[in-house]
Amino acid sequence: MKVTICAVGRLRKSPELELISDYLERFRKAGRAFGLGPASVIEVEDKKNLGMEAEAALLDRAIPAGSVLVTLDERGDVVSSPEFAERLAGWRDQARDVSFVIGGADGIAPSLRARADWSLSFGRMVWPHMLVRVMLAEQLYRAGQIVAGTPYHRV
Repeated sequence: MKVTICAVGRLRKSPELELISDYLERFRKAGRAFGLGPASVIEVEDKKNLGMEAEAALLDRAIPAGSVLVTLDERGDVVSSPEFAERLAGWRDQARDVSFVIGGADGIAPSLRARADWSLSFGRMVWPHMLVRVMLAEQLYRAGQIVAGTPYHRV
């Protein structure tokens, strides 16, 4: 099962980029034996600053055909890490790839949100979209560890 993170904005060399790279590499290594991953990041940029709909069009072109579409949105479902792992394992068992979409500073256009198979929230607070990438990468790794039955996730 391939995982794609489609995100607005370019993440340049930074502590966030190092964390994302580290967690996605851990996810790749650990998830391989359980049919999870690899995960890749596709970045899009609205260079003309035309807004959410323009970003949505760029994101739409980045989303691999046939994948489950998950938007990261403050209005989405708040779930536990084990529940997130269960969803990932379910998509894996259905032989489906998954794409996570992270919008820009203004969020995700309603037209793209409406197409989502699932909308996920990391809480009722609004997070900077660059930190959401880090949080998602860690949760992917954590989900892989939960599926594998390791003690990384403590209850």
